[in-house]
Amino acid sequence: MPIIGLLSDTHGYLHPKITEFFGNCDEIWHAGDIGNFDLARKLAEFKPMRAVYGNIDGTDVRLSYPRVQLFSSDEVKVLMTHIGGYPGRYEQDVRQLIDKEHPGLFISGHSHILKVIYDQKNQLLHINPGAAGNSGMHQAITFVRFVIEGKNIRDLEIFEAERNHKLKEF
Repeated sequence: MPIIGLLSDTHGYLHPKITEFFGNCDEIWHAGDIGNFDLARKLAEFKPMRAVYGNIDGTDVRLSYPRVQLFSSDEVKVLMTHIGGYPGRYEQDVRQLIDKEHPGLFISGHSHILKVIYDQKNQLLHINPGAAGNSGMHQAITFVRFVIEGKNIRDLEIFEAERNHKLKEF
């Protein structure tokens, strides 16, 4: 019964509440645009981390993390990528992977918009945790945590804080 901390679009910024909010998590999953390898290393030292690279990530991050992750957590097949769209508007390569792999959970980032949508057609839950970083057009910093128990995804909690436009990146 793993507890997962999920974030995306840190863009090199590590919010001071991440370690508190993810304190009881078993793993951290990062849906891309990490920003730099030092931030990835800090997160991975704190908790075991799965991640994908995003469009702003440099070579060091891209050499350490793939573009797409497909794995199982408890009894849930998970598909994670940075740019993937959302139910009814998936990117073409993501739609093909969903059709082929039939994940129960699809995670993407990129939009900086927190979304939790059940895709009835594909029988999967889509989560975009929004943006945990301080760069971009978003007004709120968001990240989430949830529990996977068997085939169930439950107890989803959202962290939300006003973005501080004056803070520097990590």
